[in-house]
Amino acid sequence: LILDAGHGYAAGGDVYFDVRSLPSYGELSNQQPDAMQASADAGAKRDPLDFALWKGAKPGEPSWNTPWGPGRPGWHLECSAMATKYLGPEFDIHGGGRDLRFPHHENELAQSASVGDGFARYWLHHGMINTGGTKMSKSLGNSTYISDILETASPQALRYYLVAPHYRSDTEWGQGDLAEAAAAYGRIENFLTRARERCGAPAADAVLPADFSSAMDDDLSTPAAVGVIHDTVRAGNAALADGNEEVARSSYDAVAAMSQVLGLWPEDFEGAGGHSELKRVIDQTMPALLAARQSARERKDFAESDRIRDALAAAGVVVE
Repeated sequence: LILDAGHGYAAGGDVYFDVRSLPSYGELSNQQPDAMQASADAGAKRDPLDFALWKGAKPGEPSWNTPWGPGRPGWHLECSAMATKYLGPEFDIHGGGRDLRFPHHENELAQSASVGDGFARYWLHHGMINTGGTKMSKSLGNSTYISDILETASPQALRYYLVAPHYRSDTEWGQGDLAEAAAAYGRIENFLTRARERCGAPAADAVLPADFSSAMDDDLSTPAAVGVIHDTVRAGNAALADGNEEVARSSYDAVAAMSQVLGLWPEDFEGAGGHSELKRVIDQTMPALLAARQSARERKDFAESDRIRDALAAAGVVVE
């Protein structure tokens, strides 16, 4: 189809896209072809800026027979083909790292648009997660894997850590930042726990606060949206302390609804990550420890009662 439309040509067993045949080429990355730096190895290309749609077969690689000889699709064509197969010729959102905007996403869009497909209506290019000032990359061997993180951290903290910054901003990975995320999420979770004890289940039809919706409508501004959650948590905690049931209830419903939008609802994490086994152990041992402390108090063995209380306090558990 691309060849029939006059946007491609075959040369030396490969098939190339003629970049200059598409006037809109470069709009996604806000570039002009005349200002682009051409590859040093033009090979059989008519123009060094052209890119491969189909590559001639090489030993050890999969290949398919074509009118131009055996070969395989190029990287860009693979992605357009998958998107079209599963999402159709036009779909809403195409995501990806900022480093893929050019040339990969530009080429995806070019080859799809050249056959009349609308392709993606919106492109969301996210920033990088860095470590030591360098982008995490499989090729550099400096990646940190989620399965390893969840050995020592909760999935709630990781989710909060990733959703709190804006998706287009770069993020520096660090255990200290993850600890801060855990503390911040803990404030949300503690309020939801206290409010549930007082109010029961949250309303299923709760309306999202206007400030939260406005933030999310503003290019998915999750930092502002998370800020609205914390403001509502503070108002809800004050209402619980003052016995203001109406404000406590409305705050609870709002925080629950916002948390569900961002994937921060506590029930979403039940059984998730490396902490599910830890939670099971705690759930089974905590009643025994509390019963032992109560038994010591009843027989007036206050030294043993205090020892259990202090051991729990050292683990971050407060007995009231």
